[in-house]
Amino acid sequence: MAKNLVIVESPAKAKTIEKFLGKDFQVESSYGHIADLPSKEIGVDVLNGFTPKYQVSSDKKALVKKLKDLSKSADMVWLASDEDREGEAISWHLAEELKLDKSKTKRIVFHEITKNAILKAIDNPREIDYNLVNAQQARRVLDRLVGYELSPVLWKKVKGGLSAGRVQSVSVRLIVEREREIQDFKPVGSYAVSAEFTNAAGKVVKAKLPKNFATKKEAEDFLNKSIGSNYKVADLETKPAKKSPAAPFTTSTLQQEAARKLYLPVGITMQIAQRLYEAGLITYMRTDSVNLSQEAMSAAQAEIIKSYGKEFSKPRTFTSKSKGAQEAHEAIRPTDMSQHTVNIDRDQARLYDLIWKRTLASQMSDAELERTNVKIEANNHSEVFQASGEVIKFEGFLKVYLEGHDDDEEEQEGMLPALKVGEALNNTLITAKERFTQAPSRYTEASLVKKLEELGIGRPSTYAPTISTIISRNYVEKGTNEGTERKYNQLTLKGNEVKSQVLSEMTGSDKGKLVPTDIGSIVNDFLVKNFSVILDYNFTAKVEQDFDEIAEGNVDWAKMMQEFYDKFHPNVVEVEENADRESGERILGTDPKSGKTVLVRLGKFGPMAQIGDADDEEKQFASLMADQNIGTITLEDALNLFLLPKQLGTYKGEEVEVNNGRFGPYVRFGKQFISLPKGEDPLDVTMERAQELINEKAKADAPIATYKGMDVQKGVGRFGPFLKWNGIFINVNKKYNFDNLSQSDITELIEEKLQKDIDKVIHNWEAEGIKVEKARWGKSVILKGKLKIELNKDIDASKFTLEDVKKIIEEKAPAKKTTAKKTTTKKATAKKK
Repeated sequence: MAKNLVIVESPAKAKTIEKFLGKDFQVESSYGHIADLPSKEIGVDVLNGFTPKYQVSSDKKALVKKLKDLSKSADMVWLASDEDREGEAISWHLAEELKLDKSKTKRIVFHEITKNAILKAIDNPREIDYNLVNAQQARRVLDRLVGYELSPVLWKKVKGGLSAGRVQSVSVRLIVEREREIQDFKPVGSYAVSAEFTNAAGKVVKAKLPKNFATKKEAEDFLNKSIGSNYKVADLETKPAKKSPAAPFTTSTLQQEAARKLYLPVGITMQIAQRLYEAGLITYMRTDSVNLSQEAMSAAQAEIIKSYGKEFSKPRTFTSKSKGAQEAHEAIRPTDMSQHTVNIDRDQARLYDLIWKRTLASQMSDAELERTNVKIEANNHSEVFQASGEVIKFEGFLKVYLEGHDDDEEEQEGMLPALKVGEALNNTLITAKERFTQAPSRYTEASLVKKLEELGIGRPSTYAPTISTIISRNYVEKGTNEGTERKYNQLTLKGNEVKSQVLSEMTGSDKGKLVPTDIGSIVNDFLVKNFSVILDYNFTAKVEQDFDEIAEGNVDWAKMMQEFYDKFHPNVVEVEENADRESGERILGTDPKSGKTVLVRLGKFGPMAQIGDADDEEKQFASLMADQNIGTITLEDALNLFLLPKQLGTYKGEEVEVNNGRFGPYVRFGKQFISLPKGEDPLDVTMERAQELINEKAKADAPIATYKGMDVQKGVGRFGPFLKWNGIFINVNKKYNFDNLSQSDITELIEEKLQKDIDKVIHNWEAEGIKVEKARWGKSVILKGKLKIELNKDIDASKFTLEDVKKIIEEKAPAKKTTAKKTTTKKATAKKK
């Protein structure tokens, strides 16, 4: 038995650390928190200092027993969870639940998983920092109170199944307000003028007028005035300039840059960074500091001089601009500056490459540039064209890396040919193009993170889960609209002739951007109206500052909670009792046929249009289409919904109609429902088109073979090609020719699938409708109806009895949440022993 037990929070981290420690050390994982607030009750005693009631869940009890047994036989227990507040709370829970002897327990922290860092941490242990623990408790408890008290109000006043949260609701507010700015925006057109010239050597010079013309007539008059003009270089100015590198990565800037350059969602970036950290390749990935240690700066300097030369090296320090940044921490960087690349999976290698380049570039020389500005004048009018060019004289940090940007930028300046003042230029083309002012851009995941950080809302660990939550709860979705076509005018002067033409462009695309759903907008409006303090940006940022003060030991966390709750809870009670029900109702006008009111609102099954007011006993209803929105739908579009269902006739003895449903428009053929292709208007569907869709569906569903007397069908879904047999879906991998599957191929695929299904079953209590199966990555899963409970891979599910499994189901099954005011449980809070 090892003399030393080291406990970390992840198996991957344990595996890396084991390499650095000798046989006297045993490294085990806690698999994250071993204790948390209960899932079926609020778990906070608001009457007694907001004491949390932590408990070990059933699926962690075997693990806790194992760790407790190991800790009893060890001479020393080393708590080595992450160095942030979450990690400190994990160590505290371990100390409490394992009942560790304080004299035989040490807390160690490190911001990189390297041999030197681990050994240095062991040489410099400390005790658990209860200020950090209480800061994490304050966040957990406050967010639990907000969620558990606000959510039932939303169920009663808006719609069942909704939820609210302190940071998530503010994030949705940002997205909703930006969408309304876009909806209210009125584009203004003007004419931008550009020209192409050539010099005596035939080299092209592209230039622009520094101002736009307000109207088409002004632009046309200018082009006509320019017929036959002679041009020359009126002024030429060349001056030196420089560019400096960006700071090393924080969590926020890494998420933003990975989105821009690698097109990775924020959550995926953090998963990949976590793996790089646990493999010992980068420093801790949850940080808001741009600092590099002196050791790291020296290592970067040595690598820059070795790889690029001394003139490329310029050690420098950076200061964070984000609110509440903890400068004692270090930025995200490689643990070994000399390791330019890593030979692991593609996404990890790409993210490592980004981190390595950004870190090295931050310690490199400025790029030295030469900028040239040219003014070109005509002989017969006063408008002056301007051209600019940029030449890199010394690459500096640009040899390695250039930071990306979210906003659309001006076209990159290129080189200009050699010119001199007074030199004649020949004009080959002048274009006056109608351009429109741009509405504010919708948020991407990256730009939302940037905005939250600027406002001081949330901290590095909260950005990814916040975005994941608002998308999974259907308050926000990733846009898929390619935009709408917009006409614009373009005038050209070539030779001595001015021509005008009308062209088109796509505008307003929201593809990949964050767009609020109807329910997101309605919930936001209700919360802003009734809980203005909670949804206030400054208040949310102030709460983060309070957490920071608690972490520094300057504020008592229970006192901070009491001050918050004394204002928050009465507000909840008042709204629950007196606020009007919110449905997002919007009156569009009057139905010309019946004279009744036409409105749109949120219904039980989603957004809907309604003819007739609340007192009308003969109201008519129609679901909005997937691409329609309560906030923007027109009266005409709403009335068109009532033209559905549209009867098309009969085909092969079955009725055919087209209609719109919860999941979009469809053709109904007897008892079959066939979805319309994306973007196809159901009102445009003819009988001929419906027959095409019916025949296509029949062809796709036609059996390709039989197995054991039952039909086998094939298709292509989200995850690629598949077979369907006896209600079972079987993936078809690249080993098979999907277009030409033989009977033996089909038999092999089905039998392999059936055997896999048999092999993965650990327990099957058919009478109870409960199964326990093997899952991915060595884990197991409990299945009962639609309930799915994933268990950690350290749990031996083969030893479970039916009673064990029922107990886990009882604990994990979702239950109706209760409000905080009914809770009176009591348990000791974190305090120094």
